[in-house]
Amino acid sequence: MHAYRSKTCNQLTAANVGETVRLSGWVHRVRDHGGILFIDLRDHYGITQVLCDPDSAAFATVETLRSEWVIRVDGEVKARDPELVNPKLPTGEVEVFIREIEILNAAEELPLPVFGELDYPEETRLKYRYLDLRREHLHNNIMLRSNVIASLRRQMTEQGFTEFQTPILTASSPEGARDFLVPSRLHPGKFYALPQAPQQFKQLIMVAGFDRYFQIAPCFRDEDPRADRSPGEFYQLDMEMSFATQEDVFQVIEPVMRGVFEEFGGGRKVTAEFPRIAYRDSMKWYGCDKPDLRNPIKMQDVSEHFAGSGFKIFASLLEQEGNEVRAIPAVGGGSRKFCDRMNSFAQKEGLPGMGYIFWRDQGQGIEAAGPLAKNIGPERTEAIRQQLGLGVGDAAFFLGGKPSAFQAVAAKARDEIWAQTQPNDDWKNEFKFCWIVDFPMYEKDEETGELDFSHNPFSMPQGGLEALETLDPLDVLGYQYDIVCNGIELSSGAVRNHRPEIMYKAFEIVGHDRDFVDANFGGMLNAFKYGAPPHAGIAPGVDRMVMLLADAENIREVIMFPMNQRAEDLMMQAPSAPTNEQLRDLGLRLIPQS
Repeated sequence: MHAYRSKTCNQLTAANVGETVRLSGWVHRVRDHGGILFIDLRDHYGITQVLCDPDSAAFATVETLRSEWVIRVDGEVKARDPELVNPKLPTGEVEVFIREIEILNAAEELPLPVFGELDYPEETRLKYRYLDLRREHLHNNIMLRSNVIASLRRQMTEQGFTEFQTPILTASSPEGARDFLVPSRLHPGKFYALPQAPQQFKQLIMVAGFDRYFQIAPCFRDEDPRADRSPGEFYQLDMEMSFATQEDVFQVIEPVMRGVFEEFGGGRKVTAEFPRIAYRDSMKWYGCDKPDLRNPIKMQDVSEHFAGSGFKIFASLLEQEGNEVRAIPAVGGGSRKFCDRMNSFAQKEGLPGMGYIFWRDQGQGIEAAGPLAKNIGPERTEAIRQQLGLGVGDAAFFLGGKPSAFQAVAAKARDEIWAQTQPNDDWKNEFKFCWIVDFPMYEKDEETGELDFSHNPFSMPQGGLEALETLDPLDVLGYQYDIVCNGIELSSGAVRNHRPEIMYKAFEIVGHDRDFVDANFGGMLNAFKYGAPPHAGIAPGVDRMVMLLADAENIREVIMFPMNQRAEDLMMQAPSAPTNEQLRDLGLRLIPQS
């Protein structure tokens, strides 16, 4: 027999009754039932109930066991009494009578419990992550992550993609987030950078003549953490393909995303065809570029109904160029109590409030109510109702001014209205994907008036060089696209700019000359001068995919060894101070922070 086990803790069934087996694992729980000791023995695979009575030679040892001790037991498999069968366990029909036991390792008193799903402080959980990972839900999350990655690899390989690894030590890039820098011992005063993404390398792979590349790629960005973003590092399904259009990327990625979410989504519905929504429409309808389409509410521009009206606040705003009034329809929200609650919501979000109209039946037909209705009159309120397709028992909320000033709150209000007006949470049992397309290449800083790239500077502008030379930069669109699921951006992608003359012009528009481009992107540009194919790609985030599939509210729940909110690894005590010897080797000296 094997030194530690002949079966794992999820393998035994009624078919094994009468066999002598050897199991090893952790003591999950000990129960004393009238002198008979029951132990839930746990390993990576599952749980088996083992037991010992006072007649057994092993009883004295079993009495000493405590939670999370590691043990080996030999014993006989017996059928449980019918009334004691546990249908929740694969091994619930049987139990093992212990004949022999060996303590492989004792455990000190635990700083956090492993049995059950008690809510413990995150700092404690991260410091003792190896214990936290023994808890069932977290263990399942990490196994889900592994299975998702295996599925992604399989699906990409089946579509003719080949996995290649790109460098981790590379050159710093001036665009995007902050780099993590690594000092070079062999080249004092110079630094490598950890890649924010394999962006330039995967494009060079296309230049090198490899047609379809993918990688489960580690990426490193010195960014502040959020609930859906881990500080320091993350992983993505990085892909690139040659002689490809935007549509080709969509045709590759849609079945991969659909396949993963159907395979691991627990039977929840998945979008059959991913709609394409222009960036400008998304901002207008949803107030953001990552809409949750499980919520069908679309905002609408209703400026014409308030221009020159008796509601002076909106009427005055509309006299200024660039301002508009948008309405958020609220089916089922037609009560003063609900309207007041949403008005308070807007105030908590930093706005003065939201105007509203609600419609009721007073016995003489439909009637508009609320302060705005009184100010603009029945003809305008009826026109608004008709435009929004509302009726008795419904409401509409209004925000006015520059869209950039109120869109973020409008997006939150839209989601809040939907959540508050639904009779149940059934709408949450779905994964709704979409593509956001036609991003503007450039944006203007409202304070300085200066132009900058709004998305990816390496993207091909729609219309190519001619568009850059003839159009207002703010009207130039890029072949750029995001894939969004349930309000979470999973990835950005683009058709790449593979023509040096177009890239020089694109950077010139934001004030960077050829020398800047050559100095910062020379490796890629030089390659493009020797015959670069048209190419396109995308990189959906693995962490966020698993977060959605696991119904996790925080991305740290699907990462094996995450950092905390201050970008610290409490378990390994990183970052740590270097030794003087390490600093001397690198030619570095630390300057105390004042």
